[in-house]
Amino acid sequence: MRIHTFAICAYKESEYLEECIESLMNQTVKSEIIMATHTPSDFLTDICKKYDIPLYINEGEAGITQDWNFALSKAKTRFVTIAHQDDKYEPDYTRQVVGRMRRAKKPLIGFTDYYEIRRGERVEKSTMIRIKKWLTMPLRLGFVRKSRILRRYTLSLGDPIICPSVTFAVRNLPKPIFEDHFICCEDWEMLEKVFGMKGDIIYVSKKLTYHRIHEESTTSIALSGGIRKKENFEMFRKFWPKPIAAIINKVYNQSEKFNKVDNV
Repeated sequence: MRIHTFAICAYKESEYLEECIESLMNQTVKSEIIMATHTPSDFLTDICKKYDIPLYINEGEAGITQDWNFALSKAKTRFVTIAHQDDKYEPDYTRQVVGRMRRAKKPLIGFTDYYEIRRGERVEKSTMIRIKKWLTMPLRLGFVRKSRILRRYTLSLGDPIICPSVTFAVRNLPKPIFEDHFICCEDWEMLEKVFGMKGDIIYVSKKLTYHRIHEESTTSIALSGGIRKKENFEMFRKFWPKPIAAIINKVYNQSEKFNKVDNV
């Protein structure tokens, strides 16, 4: 019996969706694959039939966190990865991440390093990758990962973990896993909550996830509207007094320009 599910969150008609699905089906260790959406269409129905994937329709409230929580709720396995429709995974992702989570005493989440995809090309080095790698470096140390205080403060200078790389040990986590509060920093908010819990954080420091940077992504849209700046400041206030949070936020927001396609 499989213990891991890839829950694909699909929205409208992504040209990259089949590439995502094929990366999940090509894993060296097989998982269950399901798809969830609040925008049902013949396009999604046909793709699910083609790949024999169950399709679940969220008929409740729509939104990023609502969709993610809905997708998680439809998985029946111990471990679940929310696969974003535009991203994809190295064939060894499941074996590396789920394998290590299975051996942990009380796993909470596992995650990996990543590549970017820009204009269809794999990018191994970019400013954003370097920033996130620097921020995650303390998590390579076992005593940091084991300390709820220390690992929580690895989030105090920004969100170093890309959400599609994260696998959840759903039975060890509170429900809902994602709060209905942010539209950009919902994953950072989730990490701040989980890192403060008793349990094991698994960090696989290999690039096993591909994160696509393109103009129609939610991140790019939010950046153009300035939403992320406000949400970033609110997150920094969880760790720092207001004046310090304002300074860090100003610097951090400069790095956000590298989440745009042409800024590497």
